[in-house]
Amino acid sequence: MLFNSYVFIFLFLPITLIGFHLLCRYQQHTAAISWLTGASLFFYGWWNPIYLVLILSSIAFNYTVGLILDRTSSKTVLTLGASANLALIGYFKYANFFIENINTTLGTQIHLERIILPLAISFFTFQQIAYLVDAYRGKIGRYGLINYCLFVTFFPQLIAGPIVHHKEMLAQLSKDALSQLKSKNVAIGLSIFFIGLFKKVVLADTISAHATPVFDAAEQGIMLTFFEAWGGALAYTFQLYFDFSGYSDMALGIARMFGVILPLNFFSPYKARSIIEFWRCWHITLSRFLRDYLYFPLGGSRKGPNRRYVNLLLVMTIGGLWHGAGWTFILWGALHGVYLCVNHLWIDAKKRHSPAHDTRQNSQWKTWGARALTFLCIVVAWVLFRCESITGATQFYSAMFGGNGISLAPEMAVEANGIFTHLGFRFDGMFIDGSFGDPKQGGWLILGLLLLAWFAPNTAELFKKENPALGLESFNDTAPARIHWKASWIWLVATVLIATIALMLIQKQSEFLYFQF
Repeated sequence: MLFNSYVFIFLFLPITLIGFHLLCRYQQHTAAISWLTGASLFFYGWWNPIYLVLILSSIAFNYTVGLILDRTSSKTVLTLGASANLALIGYFKYANFFIENINTTLGTQIHLERIILPLAISFFTFQQIAYLVDAYRGKIGRYGLINYCLFVTFFPQLIAGPIVHHKEMLAQLSKDALSQLKSKNVAIGLSIFFIGLFKKVVLADTISAHATPVFDAAEQGIMLTFFEAWGGALAYTFQLYFDFSGYSDMALGIARMFGVILPLNFFSPYKARSIIEFWRCWHITLSRFLRDYLYFPLGGSRKGPNRRYVNLLLVMTIGGLWHGAGWTFILWGALHGVYLCVNHLWIDAKKRHSPAHDTRQNSQWKTWGARALTFLCIVVAWVLFRCESITGATQFYSAMFGGNGISLAPEMAVEANGIFTHLGFRFDGMFIDGSFGDPKQGGWLILGLLLLAWFAPNTAELFKKENPALGLESFNDTAPARIHWKASWIWLVATVLIATIALMLIQKQSEFLYFQF
C-alpha cells in the first residue's frame, strides 16, 4: 500500500485514524496502541503477508534481548543480538550479491535462489540495533511488548524512515501523552501530508520522465551526448530530491494526525554549502545512526586526523552498502567518503591560513560558489547511485565529461552557433532520440525545480511555529521563512488546491524511491 494511492488516502488512513482516536477518547490506552499496531502490521503485510512472520520474529527476538541487556549489560549478549540482526539483513539483502561476486571472482558455480528483499528490513533492523546498544548502555526504560511493537512498526515511518530512536517514539506512546482527536493536529497533519503528496506525484514523478529513459539508455550501451547525460543526471537529482522530501513530509503529516511527532529527516540539503552540511540535512536520522553507532565507536576524530579520514571512508562506504547490494552503491558511498575527507582537509587548511578580514560581497560570492560546487559534486555522485551497473555508470560519466562530444538538437544548434561562433565554439546538429523527452521542456523543468530547491522555504520552515518535527532546533541558525502556516482560510484554500491537483494525478502512482532500500 502506497501513501500516494486512493486506497490509502480514502480507506486505510481514515479508518485507522478514527478507530485510534475513538479508543483514546474512552481512555482505552492499551486498546488504542493495539489498534494502531494491528493497522501498522496490516499496512506492512499488504505487499507480502509472509513477511509479517519475519518482522514479528525480529520484534520478539529484539524485545527479549533488550530485556536481558537492561538487566545484565552483557557485552556477549549485545554482540549476539547485533550479530543476529546483521545476519538477517545480510541474508536477505546481500546473499545474492556476495554469491554472484564469489562466482565471478573464483569461477565457481554456487547456486542460490533469488531472494526477494523484504520491505523496510534496512530500517527496522538498524532501529532495533540502536535499541539493543542503548539497552546495553542502560539508556532504555521499561516498556511493554505492544508499545515496543508499535515503536518498530508505526506505519508512517516503517517503510522508508525516519530511523526513529526509542526515546523519541516510546515516550509519545505513554498513557498521558495520547489524547483524543485534536482538530489542529489533523489540520497540520493534512497540510503537511498534501504538500508531500504534491512533491511526489506532481514534481518528482513528472521530472522522472526526463531521467529514467536516459539512465536506461546508458545501461543498454546507447551512446549519450553531453547534454543528454547532464540533463538525465540533473533530472534524477531532482526526482530523488522531491520524491524523498515528499515521502518525509507525508510521514510527518500522517504521524501528526495521531498526535505523534517524528524526527526531522530532510532539511533543504541542496542549499548546503559543503558536503558536511549536505549530510547534516539529507536523511538526517541515517546520518545520526552512522555517527552514533559506527563512527564514534570506531574512534571518530579522537585518534588523530589520519584515523578520522579512515573512519569517514569506512562509515560512508558502509552507508553506501546499506542503500543497496551493488558496487555502484558501494562506490557512491566511498565517493562521499572522499568528499568528506576533502571537506575536512579544506577546513583544516582554512584554519591555518584564514584571512584576517572578508567583505560582505565576497562572502556572498563565496557562499553561492560553495553551494554551486557542492551541488555539482552531489549531482555527479547521484549517477553512481542511480546506475544499475559499473558499465552503465562508465557510459554515463563518459558522456557527462565530453567523451562523446558536445551535441545539440538541430534547431538548438543553429541558435547556439549564432551566439557562440564568434567565441570559437560550434555545435553540431546530432541529438537525442525523442524517447528521452522534449529537451526544452526538460530544461525548463530542471530550472524550475532548482529554483524551488534553492530559494523556497522547506516544509519544516513553513510549519516551524507548530513544532512539525523533532530536532528542528538544530537548524535555528537558518534564516526564518517569511511565510508561516496558520489555521486560516488562505491556508485552507491553498491546501485544498494542492490536494486537488495531487489527487488528480495520483492515478499515475509510483513507488517511492527509498522503498527499495
